[in-house]
Amino acid sequence: MNGVTAHFRHSWPGFTLDVTLDLPGRGVTALFGPSGCGKTSTLRAMAGLLQTPGGRLWVNGEAWQDGPRFVPPHRRALGYVFQDANLFAHLSVRGNVEFGQKRVPPAQRRLALDQAVDLLGIAALMDRRTTDLSGGERQRVAIARALATSPRLLLLDEPLAALDAQRKADVLPWLERLHRELDIPVIYVSHALDEVQRLADHVVLMEAGRAVQSGPLAQVLTQVLAQIPAPAGTAAGAWVAATVQAHDAARGMTTLVLQGVPVELPDTMARRPGEVVQLRLQIAASA
Repeated sequence: MNGVTAHFRHSWPGFTLDVTLDLPGRGVTALFGPSGCGKTSTLRAMAGLLQTPGGRLWVNGEAWQDGPRFVPPHRRALGYVFQDANLFAHLSVRGNVEFGQKRVPPAQRRLALDQAVDLLGIAALMDRRTTDLSGGERQRVAIARALATSPRLLLLDEPLAALDAQRKADVLPWLERLHRELDIPVIYVSHALDEVQRLADHVVLMEAGRAVQSGPLAQVLTQVLAQIPAPAGTAAGAWVAATVQAHDAARGMTTLVLQGVPVELPDTMARRPGEVVQLRLQIAASA
């Protein structure tokens, strides 16, 4: 059974989480919605940090919770990255990443340490103290440490929320690279529309503890944006899928194929030929 399926129900005074999910078995799924809607609680339930009696979680054919079966957090093959990188200050960058790898018996390691280091571009940081890193560097190290555990599921809880615009811009290209190269499901929590647009394949819109919409990025965000009144002068638009055809480095342009029609855009996307990207087409109206 491929994919991630889950149901969690848990109540606190004044709030109930009651969420059912049926998600793709690879790629990036964004849990999107306002603060307090249950995104982080859902992630904690997936990790087993929040126990929900009667809950269910299957990850690509493996039951982590179902009826009486409950796999404790330390036995779930997952990586979890929080808003705060939570690095070990007494260890170097290398020590932090190696700590992640040591959690996994050698026979179960599916991702080499060098691969995790390369995917996040932290080779030059390996001998640095974690206290000497920028916020963006710390988050990249935290993600590399999570990947070093060879996870079957990667959970990212607003990893860019504490970063300023420049640090966020520094980290986003590395998250895009994970998107392209990882063959596991990634659950990405965010209330930032720009992050979701750039990284996600699939979106779950959450409100008041429930998943109210779930589907491909273009489908869900087009519906969401259609419900938001646009400020005066804002262009209408819709999301469409396009395929990367070729890059022209000399001209700084990328050719995309949109419904059979080639379209050239400035080469701002580090995407390979054949990859599908989501574009928002805007229609500028004039009086």
